[in-house]
Amino acid sequence: MFLTMVMFLDKAMFMTDLILNRGLTIFEVGKMVLYISPIFLSITIPISVLVASVVTFNQFSAENEFVVMKSCGWSFMYLLRPILLFSFLAYITTNIIIFYALPAGNQALKQMIFEIVKTRANIDIKPNVFNRDFDNRVLMIKEKNGANGFKGVFIADSSSKGSTKIILSEQGFILTDPANFRIQLQLRNGSIHDLTKQGEDYQIMKFDRYDLTLDIPGTDQLKKKKILKPREMSVSELRKRIKENENRKWQDDVEKVELSKRFSIPLTCILFGIVGVPLGITSRRSGKSGGFIFAILIILIYYVGLVLMQNFGRSGTINPYFSVWIPNIALLIFTVYVSYKTQKEMPFRTFNKINDLISRLWEYLLNKLSSTEIRPETNNPSKNPD
Repeated sequence: MFLTMVMFLDKAMFMTDLILNRGLTIFEVGKMVLYISPIFLSITIPISVLVASVVTFNQFSAENEFVVMKSCGWSFMYLLRPILLFSFLAYITTNIIIFYALPAGNQALKQMIFEIVKTRANIDIKPNVFNRDFDNRVLMIKEKNGANGFKGVFIADSSSKGSTKIILSEQGFILTDPANFRIQLQLRNGSIHDLTKQGEDYQIMKFDRYDLTLDIPGTDQLKKKKILKPREMSVSELRKRIKENENRKWQDDVEKVELSKRFSIPLTCILFGIVGVPLGITSRRSGKSGGFIFAILIILIYYVGLVLMQNFGRSGTINPYFSVWIPNIALLIFTVYVSYKTQKEMPFRTFNKINDLISRLWEYLLNKLSSTEIRPETNNPSKNPD
């Protein structure tokens, strides 16, 4: 939960803008958080499995419980059974989130945000008040005609460079297109007054019907931010996008890399769970904090490698489908190596050196903190005999 809340900081500014400018309620914010959660849970669940495994076995080792377990005849492979079960459950959960909850949540999020922006836009349009909610357009109406109808519409349109248009219409109707995040204003019986070339030309065009697309800041932000990014699309949508890119001979392989990640990321739950056991056991010299630091190092190394390899895959330097599996292969080799040495009770000289370094660094920090504490004064002027 803590890691997921940290990941929510990426969407904090966007959600804050909707809360302040569009008047979101607490219930709507809760629904939005629920819809966004699958995006982050696919990352935070594998990380949490590693942290749980390292910290738990580090505590067993630091308090000599691991020695008692071995004296009772529990081998290293026997102790891996609950870890494998826990990791496999996390693997299944991550797969369900990635393949089902993530695309469903994003579709619901898109629809919810569109409805919020649409309804707030309709509410903001008040009679005889200049409305500036729409990009490059100022709108004013004389009166409302039902929920989506207006009478006496005035629009100042400055969307075209070097041209200013004044649109006057007797009637107007709001039409929505949720699939494309568009809101259209259909005008009836009006005229367009076009002033161009710094006042040299003036044109008037009358119309019976005129459709105008309104660019609302909220929907425009959705398009720019690309709420439905490749990492948030369903497998079918990714395959469809891949075919479209191949037909257009698109050079970027982002969708191919993302499709391969859907299968590689959940596997890290099992690898992280297993590798956390020997790392937790071998970090006993540095205490409980040492296991947590080891977990952070593994996470940083893995995800930095994943980002690096997926960038190579997107650019075509490495096969896009194989690129994201390279960190998993490296992690698998490392997991087999440390598990074998732990089962054979072979010493970890490199880990022991790192443990000693962590212990000295931790003691140094503790001494620094203790030296900065406020100490009672020894010289008190009121008790001076002079």
